[in-house]
Amino acid sequence: MNDVGMNSKTENILPAAPSAWDQLTNPSLAEQHQQLPQQLQHQAQQSPQMQASSPTTISAPLLTPTKTTPPDVAHTPSGAAPGGVPGAVGANFNEELAPELAQQGWRKFWSKREGRPYFWNKLTGESLWEPPVLNRGPQQFDPLTDPLGICSSSPLNGPLPHTHNNSHNNSHASPHNHHHTLKRRASEDAQHSAHLPPGAVNAGGPPPMKKYVLPGPWDLEVPTNVLIYERLPTTFPQPYPEVEALRGSLTMRLAKTYEDLCNKRESIAPPKDSFQRWLMERRIIDQGIDPLLPSQCTPEISPQMYREILRDIPIKIVKPKFTGDARKQLSRYCDAAKKIVERRGASEESKKIVKWNADEAYEWLRRTVGASYEDFQDRLTHLQRQCEPHIIATVRVSVEQLCTKLYHLSAQHARNIRERHSQILKEHGIPELSGPLQPPMTRKVWCYPVQFALPSPRMPQIDYSNDRDHMVIKYTNSAVMAAPDTHVVNISHLQKLEQLYRYNCFDDKKFDFFIGRAYCMLKRYATFLGNNANPNQQEPELTQSALPAVVFECLHHHFNVTFECFASPLNCYFRQYCSAFGDTDSFFGSRGSFLDFKPVSGSFQVNPPYCEELIDASLQHIDRLLTDSVEPLSFIVFLQEWKDPPLKCLSKIEDSPYKRKQVVVMGMEHEYRHGLQHCIPKSEVNFKSIVGTMVVWLQNAAGYARWAPTEVRVDALLEAFRPGRERDRDKATTASTAAVPVQPSCSASVSSPDPAAVTAGNSSAGEIASTGPSKPSTPAIV
Repeated sequence: MNDVGMNSKTENILPAAPSAWDQLTNPSLAEQHQQLPQQLQHQAQQSPQMQASSPTTISAPLLTPTKTTPPDVAHTPSGAAPGGVPGAVGANFNEELAPELAQQGWRKFWSKREGRPYFWNKLTGESLWEPPVLNRGPQQFDPLTDPLGICSSSPLNGPLPHTHNNSHNNSHASPHNHHHTLKRRASEDAQHSAHLPPGAVNAGGPPPMKKYVLPGPWDLEVPTNVLIYERLPTTFPQPYPEVEALRGSLTMRLAKTYEDLCNKRESIAPPKDSFQRWLMERRIIDQGIDPLLPSQCTPEISPQMYREILRDIPIKIVKPKFTGDARKQLSRYCDAAKKIVERRGASEESKKIVKWNADEAYEWLRRTVGASYEDFQDRLTHLQRQCEPHIIATVRVSVEQLCTKLYHLSAQHARNIRERHSQILKEHGIPELSGPLQPPMTRKVWCYPVQFALPSPRMPQIDYSNDRDHMVIKYTNSAVMAAPDTHVVNISHLQKLEQLYRYNCFDDKKFDFFIGRAYCMLKRYATFLGNNANPNQQEPELTQSALPAVVFECLHHHFNVTFECFASPLNCYFRQYCSAFGDTDSFFGSRGSFLDFKPVSGSFQVNPPYCEELIDASLQHIDRLLTDSVEPLSFIVFLQEWKDPPLKCLSKIEDSPYKRKQVVVMGMEHEYRHGLQHCIPKSEVNFKSIVGTMVVWLQNAAGYARWAPTEVRVDALLEAFRPGRERDRDKATTASTAAVPVQPSCSASVSSPDPAAVTAGNSSAGEIASTGPSKPSTPAIV
């Protein structure tokens, strides 16, 4: 560059600061610019002395900073085109370049030394004598939409395409230069902080990322301590709103058919909630193609449905409140029993016995005056014992045909649903599975949500709006439903779903599919509960009720429980759990069905729905798990003691060699959380249990050594069941969070990292702190 002289009397002018781009590509410029004011100040102190010693004018060159060549840049433009202003780039050279090349960062400059133009890329630092070829080399980022490369997946100043010859020199670069050339990522900082021991200070690094802890009757920050063997992804297609709406419509049609069959064939109302229990019982043995409707079961006749229908024939026996009601029920039973044997094809012997016992009961009613309540009940029991075998023999074939017809209709509906789902996948260009999946490696991993073998199609439009403290989610599809399908969820539970989605869904970090998947999950449970579930209905209490939050806190504190074996995204306390519908719930943390879940170690809470076949299968599954594993395994089972009908499978608990402790919490002395807690007022969530709850500890030897049900721990659990404890907890939580502003929920917020470890707050001797890793996008090998 030409030297420019200046008079010593002229004022020293600071050169312009280097641009942000120059500082980014050449960090040494920033240091040189910071040293210039000190050099100019030093010269200013020496110039008066020189003027005093000599009256002549001293000409000194202007201290103009020159760009030093960065280690990754071959040539830096320092000249201008002939005839142009020094230091400026000729516009005519840029106009000669194709717009695509200019967008890729290429610029044209004039070399004074060689006397010819050259081409320089401001993004990669590459310099060429010949015109560059379009799309030469990988483009790191778009200079127009992302000039700083913030959204680029590759490091901004990382290894460049032309630096392969200088790899040896770069390998000996100082750590200081390496720190400046590599862009730090937030994920790297989080991983570095996560591997620090507890209480250690992250010296020299950025502070750990702030995590939003969602307040509520749950603790979603507890990581898992459950190990499993890696398993295959599910072959079910991912849920889709149109398919879920079709499944709901066909399921409601099937429930209506079941009601009509009971009314017309057996002259009884369908047993209350028996259709939902039929769905649960069939799922135990079903190997079909639908996650809700049974389609491949052996045997086809459900013993649960068969038993419940026969129990209500000829009439449903209830416990009367008054003596007059007991008298009326005895009379009604006599009339119904005689009608069945007269109108059905009963044998002559059956007709004779039933009519004779009914006439005897009539005679006793006419003859007896002032009989007590117990007398009427004893007479009814005697009449049932005499007539029931003959009535069952008369209606047995009809009830079996009813169960078989219902199953075949369900299988047909399941095929129709699968055909429509396959058609939707084909429309979105998603091929079906052509063969069986390859079995995974046999290795232990931390338990992870259900994975899918097929990708998800694009979600349709689903409307949602705020209604005070509720969110209304509405899906409209005239081809499937006559009216829009609307679901309501509390804002607090919607935020819970967002947090669970953030922790467990790895293919949708931008929450593009969140509303669609939330709708599918809400629709599935609404379909299962009958689409008209209300707080006064018993089914949500029997199948969806949950333990109070204070009980879960006690279980985690004293027994290191981190996993629920029967839960849902709406009523779970931990973020890892098993649920009935793994396809819709997996995005919110479900590990699938408990009967298909095979843990190697861990501490579990088991609160199955009231279905005798499901409870029996669960107890057998727990027994197999405890037998097969030598690592610590603990299952704390909670069973409500319903007396009508009593559970026959409880004998398996009494005979189990793994039973360590059993206590009973008396009825009306403890509470449960309602199964519809996600859509009812907060004041109606807790309800007192009218029956007792039996608590059983099933543990293998290692589990008993680690989480033994000592007297102190059991007493703490019984104290947690005391009514009112959860209200006291809510008041304390409200008081503590009132002074701290709550972070608003945002569906598009960045995922927070999981904690690297958790230490159980053990207060008794012999407890061992459990450590669980953060949840990776792929199973973590142990």
